[in-house]
Amino acid sequence: MLLQAPAKLNLCLYLGRPREDGLHELCSLFEPLALADLIEVTSAERDEVICPGVEGENLATRALAALRERGWEREPLRVEIEKRVPVAAGLGGGSGDAAAILRLAAGEVADLPGLAAELGADVPSQLRPALALVRGAGEHVEPLPEPTEHAAVLLPGGGGLSTAAVFAKADRLGLGRSPEELDELAVRLRETAGAGASPLDYPELLVNDLEPAALSLRPDIGKALEELRDRGAGAAVAILSGSGPTAVGLFPDLAAAQAAAAELAAPEVIVCAAGNARLAP
Repeated sequence: MLLQAPAKLNLCLYLGRPREDGLHELCSLFEPLALADLIEVTSAERDEVICPGVEGENLATRALAALRERGWEREPLRVEIEKRVPVAAGLGGGSGDAAAILRLAAGEVADLPGLAAELGADVPSQLRPALALVRGAGEHVEPLPEPTEHAAVLLPGGGGLSTAAVFAKADRLGLGRSPEELDELAVRLRETAGAGASPLDYPELLVNDLEPAALSLRPDIGKALEELRDRGAGAAVAILSGSGPTAVGLFPDLAAAQAAAAELAAPEVIVCAAGNARLAP
């Protein structure tokens, strides 16, 4: 069986204040990208997850172990992950892999969303990759209509930026909105994105509150955003995805994105369609 685990793009990320559990309240729009890890699942003598390029235990390993702890009785599996989504790049690659493993047990294990939330904040939204309004610390996922066509140019910047470090820096900078402001933003996002519009139709809402924290840790992110906005590339919107360091330029279609990518001097450039995912069974 061949599975796909799409990358996740934060079209916006509004940061709330820390909760008693140490997590942060969020208000965000998530959408899948055509960029995806490929996961081959075959029968084996014992459960095994192989993911070249990722050191140590990853979320997919934890997801499979969690399913077994919940009594999942499927035969032992060998899971081999071909990483195409850059690691530690703010694109939810590990979360997508974990969610793909959880999908194998759909209808066989109770409360997969709850299990997904235990694994990580981005995992619940990836159980069914689609445009969604995400609240709480990621556990509340409200699917929205598929947006009209658009595409993305990604500048991953080598990845390697710790999500925990970015959130800790945001706390030190005193970032964080009130619950009332997050609620108001959620209403605006639901009304705007819920109409099936392209994100390019509401650029004023495409804000990432983690950007100052990420920039302070990785100043090169600013250069990547400037390059995307430059006349050569001319992205209508350039944003940081998640906790970074991936800078993302949005374009009306794939052809426009490919033309813009040809103007960039960055060592790694990824062009992909956005807002739609086709999952293998």
